[in-house]
Amino acid sequence: MSTNSAADNAPLRAALPLVVVLTLVWGTNWPLFPLAMREVSVWTFRAISVTTAGLALLLMARLLGQSLWVPPAHRRTLVVAALLYLVVWNVASAYAAVLIPSGQAAILGFTMPLWAALAAWALLGQKLERRALLAVALSGLGVVLLIARGAQTYANAPLGFALGLLAGVAWAAGTLVLKQRPVPVPALVLSGWQMLVAAVPIVAMALWLGQGPWFMPSWTTVALITYISLVPMAIGNAAWFTIASRLPGNVAGLSSVMVPVVAMISGAIVHGEPLGLTQWLAMLCCASGLGLMVYKPASKSVAKA
Repeated sequence: MSTNSAADNAPLRAALPLVVVLTLVWGTNWPLFPLAMREVSVWTFRAISVTTAGLALLLMARLLGQSLWVPPAHRRTLVVAALLYLVVWNVASAYAAVLIPSGQAAILGFTMPLWAALAAWALLGQKLERRALLAVALSGLGVVLLIARGAQTYANAPLGFALGLLAGVAWAAGTLVLKQRPVPVPALVLSGWQMLVAAVPIVAMALWLGQGPWFMPSWTTVALITYISLVPMAIGNAAWFTIASRLPGNVAGLSSVMVPVVAMISGAIVHGEPLGLTQWLAMLCCASGLGLMVYKPASKSVAKA
């Protein structure tokens, strides 16, 4: 008798600790956005956070003895992915979190796994097994439930709805660019350089749109921006790029579906955002979808004697 274990799922199980880290640091991050931007603009907030996170990641990589060199042949890929994901995502998601409840903004942004799975199938020919299809369907149902529950909010703030979706689509596009042509550098180096590439247009826009005299924000705002820069931005993105490098694009995207669940709970605690039966059902769907991908049972075959 020979046993064929679920070897296909081993990479996802190995990446599970990173998925947990990503879920916690990104999920609890969303309710902090409106608080961090009470005194500064979206562009200023993002300019500071992406620059700080990029420098921190490259410093960490250097202290670990990693080379910061990116082969010239892969620099275009790095820049394109950074513009698609980190520029569009950071600006669109921040504006969405201001215009609509932070938990709802997270839900829209994290439609990314659905776009990634569809694009990976249509453009890269990555096939989804029945189990993966069911996982995507359950995750999609969870997102649809939450979107339907917030329909009135979106009707009152259509720009927030549109920017939330744009963030998810841009994230998926940037991820697939990196999957199609991987950049052979460590995750810390990849995420650090992408942050600094993204910082160039974001800082330029912050300076161009800035009005009024320079001022020092309150220490609460400084502490929030520092935390967001170093933990969700730096550590979270390093974890994400590590996950994305180890897993297929559709599975990597699905590994993040629990983030809006944590964001919804955090938003309810911090801002008193609604958390009722619909939200809990949606969370159950998202958790079930991720569970299907992680806990794939071993298949057995009996060899003839």
